[in-house]
Amino acid sequence: MEEIKQQEENPATADISRQSIWQQIKGAITGTEADYTKIDLNKAILLLAIPMVLELVLESTFALADIYFVSQLGASAVATVGLTESILYLLYSLSMGMSIAVTAIVARRVGQKLPEKAAVTAVQAIIIGLLFSFPFMIAGIFFAKDLLRLMGGDAWVLEEGYKYTQWMLGGNVVIVLLFVINAIFRGAGDAAIAMRILLISNGINIVLDPLFIFGLGPIPAMGIEGAAIATNIGRGVGVLAQFWLLFKGGKHIRVLKAHLVWRGKIILKILKTSLGGIGQMLVSMMSWLFITRIFAELGSEVVAGATITIRIIMFSMMPAWGMSNAAATLVGQNLGAGDSARAESSVWKIGVYNMVFLAIVSVVFFFYSRELVQLFTEDTKVIEVGAGWLKIISYSYIVYGWWMVAVQAFNGAGDTKTPTWINVIFFWMIQIPLAWLLGIHLDYTYNGVFWAVFISETAVGLFTLWLFTRGKWKTVSV
Repeated sequence: MEEIKQQEENPATADISRQSIWQQIKGAITGTEADYTKIDLNKAILLLAIPMVLELVLESTFALADIYFVSQLGASAVATVGLTESILYLLYSLSMGMSIAVTAIVARRVGQKLPEKAAVTAVQAIIIGLLFSFPFMIAGIFFAKDLLRLMGGDAWVLEEGYKYTQWMLGGNVVIVLLFVINAIFRGAGDAAIAMRILLISNGINIVLDPLFIFGLGPIPAMGIEGAAIATNIGRGVGVLAQFWLLFKGGKHIRVLKAHLVWRGKIILKILKTSLGGIGQMLVSMMSWLFITRIFAELGSEVVAGATITIRIIMFSMMPAWGMSNAAATLVGQNLGAGDSARAESSVWKIGVYNMVFLAIVSVVFFFYSRELVQLFTEDTKVIEVGAGWLKIISYSYIVYGWWMVAVQAFNGAGDTKTPTWINVIFFWMIQIPLAWLLGIHLDYTYNGVFWAVFISETAVGLFTLWLFTRGKWKTVSV
């Protein structure tokens, strides 16, 4: 009787239960009003995971397309992108860390059936995002060369590549808002909207990239600067679409004029919850910044090889991250609905899916490492570096699948502090010193750094999964 009552209260939930698998896939892409705390768990995972996977695949497709076009300008141009992204990692840490908190809080409010509070939370998150972006804009416009010099950029990077850095940091507000508003949609259960936003944004990027980099007709060749301009335009259009859809209303959240107010208590709650997420991402990203600095000591070819490889790695991991993001939403909404058992069950199911998928990817990496890197460069040294890392990373991909979903379970529950401290120990206290020891001090060069990353990230994955099994994340309140 209770199930019948719930279906009467939400007809979309009843409709989902009667749909074929193909109808459900279509609904996942177009969006659905189903209550993810009530429908069959496997169907909830499907409806959330498909658009989240596609969203991240679209993002990584742009990253690969971008590095493909830039790589035709030479190793120093690729190194410029790598060094600039290392600087942007601090911004990514803030944006992604806050996005973790926003997803958790919005998901909890939606699970509690409090749409007004979810909408007000969304507005406060956007305000914080705008405040975050301003210092980076100033740093990029006025200090791009100094930042690249500090990161060990070569002469070409400092004379030509700095323009790319100026545009990327100067227009960083579109990066921040793209992260934050898509986190709002994901937390609400409107993952299909977040996917469509990236389809628009990255589609524009991919079309404009070659036009602006190499020129065509009246469009002058702008080199690496053109890549940054294309990125800003694509993401800017995506942000405009986000605002339009947020005010027009998704399936689960809509912002009205009445919600456009300053709510100090909610901002403080977001910031408090974000501290763990920001710390979590900051530790991870800053670790990569130090690793990139070690690569720079070994030459631009090593930086270029590592930059291409990390794009390939991130592209391959996007489906797994998409499924893990679905776990975060399901954990948040089901904890909000008071069903911790269902929240935990969603994590174990998605963990198995991740493990199987990444096991297949690891086989591809092991046997086709050189061929994958050769898609982006003909430089033999760059290929050697990238192929070596892909082969080493293939040994631990199964562990990565469980690590991702366990971390997102903590984040979805609002326990962002635990992954932060885990990252401090395994990245700052193990990965960075070990990378320097093996790569520089013991002169194993870039292979030593790759093995340091392998050791530290395999260990952190196993430890995080063990900690998840203890269940303390179920009692976190947000």
